[in-house]
This record gives sequence, C-alpha cells and structure tokens, in this order.
Amino acid sequence: MRSALYIRVMAGLVAPVIFAASMRVNAQNEAESMRKAMEEASIIKTGDQAPDFSVEMLDGRFLKLSDLKGKVVLLNFWATWCGPCMMEFKEIPDKILKRFEGKSDFVFIPVSREETRETVRNKMDQLKRDGIDFPVGMDPDKAIYSLYAKSYIPRNYLIDRNGKVVHASTGYDVKEFAALAEKIEDLLK
Repeated sequence: MRSALYIRVMAGLVAPVIFAASMRVNAQNEAESMRKAMEEASIIKTGDQAPDFSVEMLDGRFLKLSDLKGKVVLLNFWATWCGPCMMEFKEIPDKILKRFEGKSDFVFIPVSREETRETVRNKMDQLKRDGIDFPVGMDPDKAIYSLYAKSYIPRNYLIDRNGKVVHASTGYDVKEFAALAEKIEDLLK
C-alpha cells in the first residue's frame, strides 16, 4: 500500500516536470520551424546586391534606390494590418529617425505592401496623432516586395553605400531592432 502511494506521489511530482520539458522542446521546435520558413521566404539575403526599384511615396514623390548610391539605406516592408509592423513603427521615431537626424547620408524607406493609397494614408494619419510621422512608400501590387521576399513582414534590409545588403531581418524583436540601429551607426562612421 505504501509503495503505491509513493508511486502516485512521485508521479504527481514528476509529471509536471516532464510536461514542462516537452512544452519547452515543442516551443523550440516551433521557433526553429518558423525561422526556417522565414529564411526560405527570403529572396535577398545578407551579402546580396539590393535589387533596384522605384517607389512612389505617399506624398507623390518617387525614390529610386540606385539614385541613393553613396548613402546608407534602411528599407522596411510593412502593412497597416501587421501588429509586429506597428510595434516596430512605434520604435522608429526614437530609435532610428531621431538618432540619425541630420545625417544626410542615411535614408529610411518604409514601403507598405499590397495596400491602397487610402488605406496607407488613413493609417499614417492615425499614427501621426500618436507622434509617429515619417514619409512612406507604397507597393500596391507587391512588385518591389517580390524582388526581396516571398512572404512575412516586417522585413528590414540595411543597404550600404555600394548597394549591398549588409543586414536582413524578418519580424520584430526588441533586441534585433536595437542591433539594427547599431549596424546603421557603424555604417555611418
């Protein structure tokens, strides 16, 4: 009788530990699967030459990447419906724009993927009320995005003065975003 009670007590103590360990392994496997999927969805990777494009900005101006040769460019793909994109957008004014304000050799190009001008304008008007205000480009048919990736946003491509991608990231992560800002700083030295 005593050994049956001992077994039940031990099982009650060990089961949660085994359950927690299996949950951790599952989470690690899911994270690894997601990382691989995002990597496979990337067309342009670190070390590649950035494909040239021309993008119409919301204000009607056009920017052509090849015209920015000699500058450090942060190309960001986003969408109004993307939660991680909006989290990243909240960081951009302080962590990127203010930090590199006045640096004429740095250009930030956020490009909205597959959205109408009206949708983008409405979102930017809303964000402006929250202190998030910067020019954005539009890629309504995903032509520019398709040069760089197949899926997943937000995506950032840091492009050096020679047009080479020196850093590429997918998704939003606080530490990754801070590292991106440091890489911009290094390129501007």
